[in-house]
Amino acid sequence: MKVKLLGSALLASAVALAGTGLAQADDFPSKPLTLVVGWGAGGSTDIQARVLADIMSEELGQPVNVVNQPGAGGGVALARLANSRDEGYTFVFGTSMTITFGPLSSETTYDLDDFRYVAGVTLGQSAIVTGENRPFGDSWEDLVAYAQENPGTSYATQTALDRMIIEYIAQQEGLDLRIVPTSGGAGMAPLILSGDVDFAYSGGTHSGYAETGEMPVLLSLAEDRLVAFPDAPTLQEAGYDINAAEIRVAMVPQNTPDAHVERLAEALKAATEDARFIEITEERILMPVTWMPEEEVTQLLSDQIEGYKALIEELGGLPGQE
Repeated sequence: MKVKLLGSALLASAVALAGTGLAQADDFPSKPLTLVVGWGAGGSTDIQARVLADIMSEELGQPVNVVNQPGAGGGVALARLANSRDEGYTFVFGTSMTITFGPLSSETTYDLDDFRYVAGVTLGQSAIVTGENRPFGDSWEDLVAYAQENPGTSYATQTALDRMIIEYIAQQEGLDLRIVPTSGGAGMAPLILSGDVDFAYSGGTHSGYAETGEMPVLLSLAEDRLVAFPDAPTLQEAGYDINAAEIRVAMVPQNTPDAHVERLAEALKAATEDARFIEITEERILMPVTWMPEEEVTQLLSDQIEGYKALIEELGGLPGQE
């Protein structure tokens, strides 16, 4: 009888513990969350993140606090996230370039497999831009023709990725360019607006000049033509087989339980349908809102990494790294 009673008690305890575990999973989140931005306050990623945090707080029933951890083009935030055991209570909102190209261009403590990609919510609008009153106008074809006839045509670069892309284009078109390193859009804009450089990479600064026309777009680096500059061709339309499309993604550590990822995805989906997020993204930042679930994002990032590896091999290494 004692054995039977003991067995019944153990079974009851096991059921109770299992129920507790399910309750814990179902109760996520049961405490405040932290949304980390790998860039400084005031930039477009940070602005979006703060609106996302407000909407997600409402959806999840818990505060979502935004923390900025700038450095290494978003890499500092991802390095810290890779070692996190918060199981979704801490997540990063950042750009795909940090995970696809960062580990290929520098030593990092993370790679694609260290994270789960909850969802992609915004399509990037990076571009190759120029200024007003250039000899080649605002035509990519005319810029190429001009640069072929004028060795030393100047290009302002901001990232290792755009430097690689322009090096590939230069090889394809037979261009001898003068490369001018700059620090972010704030460093690039004065050079373009003053005419000190002929053309440049822009991650999004050009959107602020959409109405004035002071910074025409020559080439879209997105998968499609840019929302604010629909006349500029894409890389593919210009004849370059490169997929440099950027997407802004929410990421959690690889050890995050499925239930937590799904709950975060639900909150993010609601945000992409919320007028506040749509307004700040599409009307202020001029980037399209999208919805790309985990499996699709992961495949996109994996494909881009393989494409970048092939491009680096074709170039014989990364430009600027002897």
